[in-house]
Amino acid sequence: MHLRVSKTLQVSSPAGWYDDPADPTQQRYWDGNTWTDQRRAPQGPPPYQGQYGAAQHGQVFGGGEAPSGPTRPAQPQYGQYAPPQQPQQPQYGQYAGPQQPQQPQYGQQPQYGQYGPQGPHPQQQGYGYPGKRPHTTPDGQLLSGWWRRVFARIIDSIIVGIIGLPLTGYFYYQYSQVLWDYFKTTMDQAEAGTPTTTTALPPEVYKWMIPAVLIGLVVSFVYEYLFLTKKGATPGKMALGIAVRLRDTPGNPPGAAVAKRYGFEMALSVLGLIPLIGTLAGFIALINYLWPLWDDKKQALHDKVAATNVVRT
Repeated sequence: MHLRVSKTLQVSSPAGWYDDPADPTQQRYWDGNTWTDQRRAPQGPPPYQGQYGAAQHGQVFGGGEAPSGPTRPAQPQYGQYAPPQQPQQPQYGQYAGPQQPQQPQYGQQPQYGQYGPQGPHPQQQGYGYPGKRPHTTPDGQLLSGWWRRVFARIIDSIIVGIIGLPLTGYFYYQYSQVLWDYFKTTMDQAEAGTPTTTTALPPEVYKWMIPAVLIGLVVSFVYEYLFLTKKGATPGKMALGIAVRLRDTPGNPPGAAVAKRYGFEMALSVLGLIPLIGTLAGFIALINYLWPLWDDKKQALHDKVAATNVVRT
């Protein structure tokens, strides 16, 4: 009866070196069925460990304890919820290796400020593409893009032209008449075989053109000054959702800043009426409008003169 029980209750474990149940300071060889007389000094942890790294031992009938097989975490059955497994933390003194930033899952868009195609970036407030830092004023207001400024300028030019037409219409009419007579005379001379040898416009053209341009500039200045100082934006800028402000101070720009801002553009327009110098002034005016495309503060040259920025509202 005793022999039958011993055969039935013995625990079968893989052969190997384990802690000696009679002397914890040594290891003893387990041949798979019983303990042998072979002993040695501890050579490290046993090959099979339990959940927390300590060797698991089972009971052997008639001879101390025998090690059990490795303990594995229970696998969830089909249809059961499996909680996410936390990565194992390295023990004190162990090398953990370089930490990789968390990648967004397939089908998920990286949130702004998370690791994206351009790498990790600090979270910023405002608009922008994931992984790309938007341009803002020092206090964080988003700056306007170049195309918004262009379309706003077109809308304002149309409005100013309509407002100033009662004051400039007569001068532009006389200017067009003189210019038409000049071209007609030039064509008639060419047909008669006596073409003109000069390409300069007749002085009478400037007699009507200069007053028309100056009146238009005054109307445009009043238009800009009143709307920017009172509303912070002209109707064209309001339609595109942008406004003008000092770069370092929020709110409507003061009159001095508006005068500097538009005075720079007005000076280029007046210089453009002067022969020879007008070519250089026209080139500077073109650069002025294109400057925000590559400027890190998104300022045109007239913005830099007045220390202003065009911002999103």
